[in-house]
Amino acid sequence: MKNSISKKSAYIGAGSGLVLFAIFGLLPGSLLGGSAALKFAGMLFGLPPEPGVFLRAMVLGSMLVGILVAGIAIMTATSAAGWLIGKVVEAGMPAQAKKHVAVQNR
Repeated sequence: MKNSISKKSAYIGAGSGLVLFAIFGLLPGSLLGGSAALKFAGMLFGLPPEPGVFLRAMVLGSMLVGILVAGIAIMTATSAAGWLIGKVVEAGMPAQAKKHVAVQNR
């Protein structure tokens, strides 16, 4: 089956994960990444760190990494949940319905 229910539900999960990431992932990811960079800069250069180009670049890079990690985590979790729900639905379907879905998707 090219277009199985589990594949379609994984796409639905990925789409909902993108929305959830936009709502709940951008701000916490950048906040945690930025605070981690400031803490690391404080360990390297002493507290309070002097504002400079290197510190700002370090905070920016760390914020981007935080956003990337949050996006990967949310997208992976929601895609896997959608795929799993699709597999459960496919397992609960009778054999005749599976053949009917396969014929419709061609």
